[in-house]
Amino acid sequence: MSSPDPTVRAARNDPPPEHSARQEPPSAPLRRPVVAVTGAASGVGALLTRRLTESDEVKRVLAIDERRGEVGEARWHVLDVRDPIIADKLRGADVVVHLATDLDLETDAEARTAYNVRGTQTVLTAAAAAGVRRVVLCTSAMVYGALPDNDVPLSEDAELRATAEATGVGDLLEIEQLAKRAPRAHPGLNVTVVRPALLVGGTDTALTRYFESPRLLVVAGSRPTWQFCHVDDLVSALEYAVLEKVEGELAVGCDGWLEQEEVEELTGIRRMELPSAVALGAASRLHRLGLTPSPAGDLAYTMHPWVVSGSRLHDAGWRPRWTNEEVLAELLEEVAGRRTVAGRRLGRKDATTLGAAGATVALVGTAALVRRARKARRRL
Repeated sequence: MSSPDPTVRAARNDPPPEHSARQEPPSAPLRRPVVAVTGAASGVGALLTRRLTESDEVKRVLAIDERRGEVGEARWHVLDVRDPIIADKLRGADVVVHLATDLDLETDAEARTAYNVRGTQTVLTAAAAAGVRRVVLCTSAMVYGALPDNDVPLSEDAELRATAEATGVGDLLEIEQLAKRAPRAHPGLNVTVVRPALLVGGTDTALTRYFESPRLLVVAGSRPTWQFCHVDDLVSALEYAVLEKVEGELAVGCDGWLEQEEVEELTGIRRMELPSAVALGAASRLHRLGLTPSPAGDLAYTMHPWVVSGSRLHDAGWRPRWTNEEVLAELLEEVAGRRTVAGRRLGRKDATTLGAAGATVALVGTAALVRRARKARRRL
């Protein structure tokens, strides 16, 4: 496969131009704020809590989660973010970063939505009652939607055209609506929303599982583009928002993007190209039968572009430390040894039985998996 024109790559990976619609300058930053972080015991929340406790620009960190985390320098409050008592725990905080959301593929969809939406509602209301100045929410660049006519890259104020058909995206769209309404419902409360590209670094999503497949599924006629965001860069962007160096809706990710051909060359994984009707039909049937956690809507994000510019963070002086190529390499290290078909992670026995060729066939011909599921149920 021939390498892309280096002049094109250079232009494509240049920092994005300034956004055409100038935003109002951020308000004067607080002096050494007290920051509360929900979801502080694990994942991005734990990384941000650690980073803020080590910052000379932060006075104190209040860590909130259903269990105590490992950052001893923070002041811990163990509770469910849906409990209204959280308002008492937020008193004295200047900024709240709400990261207690559940996007686990294996979580029941209704329970996940109830937790994510109710939790965000409670945190916003509690923050306003406690006199908090700013709440920072984290959703995903997936809220822009993956559509064939998307601009490449998308600006922060592009219309949110996603639907609720992909894993967790419906929850994220509801959170975005809550963020939009909050300043009107609670005058004096500012809300910043951070939207990362495909997040990598200890994450497990339908999109990271795409790279666990024996073949990279490509839908015929589609135009995949890949932009990643390392968790370290997301934490850095969240810190920018906490310190009020930037505000509003913020997209964050690596500079530029990778075409599907580049991804295949970098990963060494060959493609399997299928007609749209076959790919979407198989994914829909597998999910409907309960054999895979990923609905057919997840496929759109492997078909159409949803690359973001990140211009507002760039204008504020922020830069990603990771490139798309570096993040992809780390992702490959993380998923090494795993095997996934249509979003369903195979156990060792399944992987040995099916092998790479059998797993590929299973993606298209769902009958084998259906028969296996029926036999398993009969044995119970």
